[in-house]
Amino acid sequence: MSVVQTELLTLIPLIFFAALLFSSVGHGGASAYLAAMALVGMAPAQMRPAALVLNVFVASIAVYKFYRAGAFSWALFLPLGLAAIPTAFIGGVLSLPSHIYKPILGAVLLIAAWHLFSRAKRLDNEIINQVSKPILLGVGALLGLLSGLTGIGGGIFLSPLLLVFKWEKTKVISGVAAAFILVNSIAGLTGVLMKSTTLPSGLPYWVMAAVLGGYIGAEYGSKRLANPTIRSLLACILVLAGTKMLFSG
Repeated sequence: MSVVQTELLTLIPLIFFAALLFSSVGHGGASAYLAAMALVGMAPAQMRPAALVLNVFVASIAVYKFYRAGAFSWALFLPLGLAAIPTAFIGGVLSLPSHIYKPILGAVLLIAAWHLFSRAKRLDNEIINQVSKPILLGVGALLGLLSGLTGIGGGIFLSPLLLVFKWEKTKVISGVAAAFILVNSIAGLTGVLMKSTTLPSGLPYWVMAAVLGGYIGAEYGSKRLANPTIRSLLACILVLAGTKMLFSG
């Protein structure tokens, strides 16, 4: 069996479970897709566009499910999303050298793992603090740029930020994060595809796995809180992949 075939078969179940788990909390799962791709040794040039494509599909499903469940806030999303779109596009256009991209991505995965560990057993909080539009615009612009550069949707940073400052309830934050990830991923992917980019041959199969997992996860997560044990196990995977990227050179 060739390396490409092995990579294709290995990633299908990994992407399915990543989409299922991350969509349950309103995320597209890009950090987990990138972690899986890093573990099988995929070239960084193909990792970013592939993760963004998968993010678009899964985040679209999550937005639909959480919005239908009433877990959304236009007042919170609009300034974040509008500020993020142009900077995510710019980040997508830019290309980081492999020796810079890998450490940045490794750090992103470790931060994502910390987020999952730290929030795994916390319950919803009804206390909501007000936040100004300029602050939301600044947060959106910064996370949009980071999203485009790394190939993630930004939700892995946005969710803990909103939770720490209590700018909305947990379920609403999941819905807002899903929409934020969707617009960021579309903008970042547009920037990436403006260059000469080769998409992995296995991408259509990964999309099907991601859509199936994303639908199941978003259906569950829009009605219930995610399982703490699952979040902790997923965090362990991110730690492994993040460490690999940091020290792979």
